[in-house]
Amino acid sequence: MAQLKDRLRADLSTAIKSRSIITVATLRMALAAITTEEVSGANARELSDDEVLAVLVREAKKRREAADVFAAAGREELATRERAEGEVLAHYLPAQLSDDELRALVAEAIEDVAGQLGKRPGLGQLGLVMKAAKARAANRAEGSRLAAVVLAALKGA
Repeated sequence: MAQLKDRLRADLSTAIKSRSIITVATLRMALAAITTEEVSGANARELSDDEVLAVLVREAKKRREAADVFAAAGREELATRERAEGEVLAHYLPAQLSDDELRALVAEAIEDVAGQLGKRPGLGQLGLVMKAAKARAANRAEGSRLAAVVLAALKGA
């Protein structure tokens, strides 16, 4: 069912054979996070590729944030490891949208919301526009980056 999860397992096996310590640790951590997500809730279930991707996005964000905290604390060796783990996870994530693509996507989301409301959305409809933009971006833009573009577009509207 989850081809991405199978790919992670296969890549883990390859990394173990090639003795790539960072890759092995990162893929084990990612698979553990996926398993935790699968068994959380009332019933255990297999995650779809989209759900696996959401877990990987969350884990990559954790690595970026941890690297920033370690770097700010002067722990550059730990920050470097977190960045390396983030790079391993980046191989499984979709390419990020460019700034121009993101602005175009937000403009389309604003038009969708305007069509639903019958008027041009303002800051009061930030949640509606964010929901529409997030659905269109589909993990191809970080939430904070998306929010900044939506906010700028609504202030200018």
